[in-house]
Amino acid sequence: MDTIDIKVTSGISGLDHVLKGLIPGDNVVWQVSSIDDYAVFVKPFAAAALNQNRRLVYFRFANHAALLSKSQCSELHELKPEDGFENFITVIHKAIESNGRGACYVFDCLSELAGDWYSDQMLGNFFMLTCPYLYDLETIAYFALYRKRHSTHAINPIVSTTQLFIDLVTHAGSLYVRPVKVQHRYTPTIHMLHAMHGDTLTPVTSSVTIAEVLANEDWNDPDADMDFPARMALDAEDEHAEMKAGRGRSDRMAGFFNQLTRMLLSRDKKMLALISKYMTLDDVLQIVRRMVGSGLIGGKSVGMLLARAIVRKSNPRYAQLLESHDNFYVGSDVFYTYLVTNGVWWIRQKQHDPKTFLDGSEEARRRILTGHFPDYIVRRLEQVLDHFGQSPFIVRSSSLLEDNFGNSFAGKYESVFCANQGPRAKRLEDFLAAMRSIYASSMSERALRYRAGRRLLDSDEQMALLIMRVSGDAFGKYYFPPVAGVGFSFNPFAWNRAIDPKAGVLRLVFGLGTRAVNRSDDDYTRLVALNEPMKRPEVNSKEVRRYSQRKVDYLDLDANQLVSGQFTDIVKHIPAELLSRFTAKSADAEGMLSFDELLEGPFSKDMRGMLADLQSAYEHPVDIEFTANVADDYSSYRINIVQCRPLQVKGVDAVKLPAIEVEHNNLIIQARCAVVGQSRMKNITRIIYVVPSVYGYLPLRERHEIARLIGTINHACPENMPVMLLGPGRWGTSSPELGIPVSFAEINNVSILCEMVAMREDLVPDVSLGTHFLNELVERDMLYLAVFPQQADNFINTSFFETSPSVLTDIAPDAAKWKDAVKVIDTAKLSRTPSGVIVAADAIEQKVTCYFANVK
Repeated sequence: MDTIDIKVTSGISGLDHVLKGLIPGDNVVWQVSSIDDYAVFVKPFAAAALNQNRRLVYFRFANHAALLSKSQCSELHELKPEDGFENFITVIHKAIESNGRGACYVFDCLSELAGDWYSDQMLGNFFMLTCPYLYDLETIAYFALYRKRHSTHAINPIVSTTQLFIDLVTHAGSLYVRPVKVQHRYTPTIHMLHAMHGDTLTPVTSSVTIAEVLANEDWNDPDADMDFPARMALDAEDEHAEMKAGRGRSDRMAGFFNQLTRMLLSRDKKMLALISKYMTLDDVLQIVRRMVGSGLIGGKSVGMLLARAIVRKSNPRYAQLLESHDNFYVGSDVFYTYLVTNGVWWIRQKQHDPKTFLDGSEEARRRILTGHFPDYIVRRLEQVLDHFGQSPFIVRSSSLLEDNFGNSFAGKYESVFCANQGPRAKRLEDFLAAMRSIYASSMSERALRYRAGRRLLDSDEQMALLIMRVSGDAFGKYYFPPVAGVGFSFNPFAWNRAIDPKAGVLRLVFGLGTRAVNRSDDDYTRLVALNEPMKRPEVNSKEVRRYSQRKVDYLDLDANQLVSGQFTDIVKHIPAELLSRFTAKSADAEGMLSFDELLEGPFSKDMRGMLADLQSAYEHPVDIEFTANVADDYSSYRINIVQCRPLQVKGVDAVKLPAIEVEHNNLIIQARCAVVGQSRMKNITRIIYVVPSVYGYLPLRERHEIARLIGTINHACPENMPVMLLGPGRWGTSSPELGIPVSFAEINNVSILCEMVAMREDLVPDVSLGTHFLNELVERDMLYLAVFPQQADNFINTSFFETSPSVLTDIAPDAAKWKDAVKVIDTAKLSRTPSGVIVAADAIEQKVTCYFANVK
């Protein structure tokens, strides 16, 4: 017999002989039919490890009988896989780290993890992340998998990563051992079937015995690629068919519905309650049929599907109005798998710590943008591409936290249009590049700072994707819908006393909805108060013409990309009868976009009704994105709800302010202006003022420096300090000549944001309801004001702002050169004491008063 150098023993002499002993770094996976077969090998291994004075750690997480008692191991960790993949793996890795080199580990059967996570992909990811870590620390670890329980999405990564994969087979009361994969050792009999008798393992050479033992082993399983969700869905399909035939059981149907909704749609109790009320098993099975990979489909997909179900159920007319959809869903597990296989996982783990959440993010984005997808995912994506043919589609972010109660993530993650023109290989690469771009956006500084600001760094944030056909039609090379926009069930901008905030508001555009959700610096949209759709914020026909939409976003099918173009160029390619539905007829406004004919019909009533029904179902105001397409005969329309989420407002009831009488010498601002947000009176502690007369003469480079300085001041403000920020033009503009190019993260501590239209006469604030920028203001309960200093009866005490003591250099010592451009006034340090600065903003009357008042 060969001499065997056993550094670590399995506790079974015959197994040590077959495997030539265990080598530090070995991960041993046992494929079993019964947990009892696994236990036969676990107990001797644990006992031997303790006898050799090695630390033996047992991870307990499955429902099967315990493999070891507390007295049979050095440490016992009881885990809850249902708390999520990240929590689970983090606890395990911390335990591994604390035990250091040379420890021994026993894991419960891994198969139950696939059930807890509803995913074979995630089981494979767990092993790919854990096995190399154990190997590097020269440990020995035992794992088990149930035979015929998993797809290749779990088996292949495990077999390719582990050092030893051993098949245990029970036949006629005897146990047989067959090493399938062994690493760093070889003997002529190592891969043979071995019969186990006590501590002895003997190679089986008889063809009769081998054939009998292995006859029932599947060699080519037709369901090998069918993962856990697919198998469950297949069972649910069978039960659904039985139910339709009158033979099914309602309790089984309910069970499948509950499992599949938790597996695919949400784990949030509020959302699950809505899903249970408005969606059916058939709705959920439709999702399964259009899944790529496994996992959850994310908040944006759920919100869209749920909104359609609510509207469909609430009114038969709305069910007829809804445009059909043929969406696809890339499950969140694909994202995790992509991170693991492209070496991004460990960088991402730093993002949970507020001190390190930006560390390595740039490298993570680089790896994501240059990474590769598993072959089986690419094959499925090719099927999706072939389904769309050469029709344009959009790949949209749909993360787990996105569009849920409390967090909108508006504009934080990317969505990418695929015009989908050209050869198939090029279209596929564009598709994959769009997915990579969205995955990378989940690690952008903007997204990470948003999560940090809302204390969400520890939350389980995974990125699913929604793949939608672009709603619209082709007009020559131009592809777009004639109507798109956003809708609020609650209107935070009631510009006229006749407007009922509870009736809702639309922001309409002609063309793709990107122009409605992105704040445009040089163009305007149509605001529609749904109880008074023909009332406009503009006061006369001259203003209506001046502030109408002039640019259109569309997909250029020749250029194969998203483009913005002049409406006057595009109208030449649009049928006159269709165009007449959206353009003005009056002599002083003829040909401009007005949407008047559409709004005079049932469209406004339909949109108001849909928004009201959605708010009623959610028991919360909602925010939707939609498109509308006109029928071929131009006599009717179809509405496509492409997004729905809770609108993050603090209150919807009108707040009536007390009458305010202020002596003129106490006035700082008194103006009729645009007020977006709930009426309020607020005692202001700090005022940040960008001096229009100075800022207006700065070169563009220095305007960017001012924006960064505002960010520095903003971050220096203590949490919950009442801060008022005033400046010329638009905050958050991408064009410094039109305002101050801050990011939202640079003004996120502000309580009141005021835009003063004082840079140029032809610039008016686009109130921008529904844009990502305004959504962030609403979400943070930030009051937005747009003040017109040149309008009659409006008063701004510029002397107060420019001559009051400034604490700019106390906050930013290096900013002395900007002392004339930026003033920071702490009201407690003003000489007019005991007094304070009060802002009274009246959203009903659309006016604001800022003044000195005694503070008790």
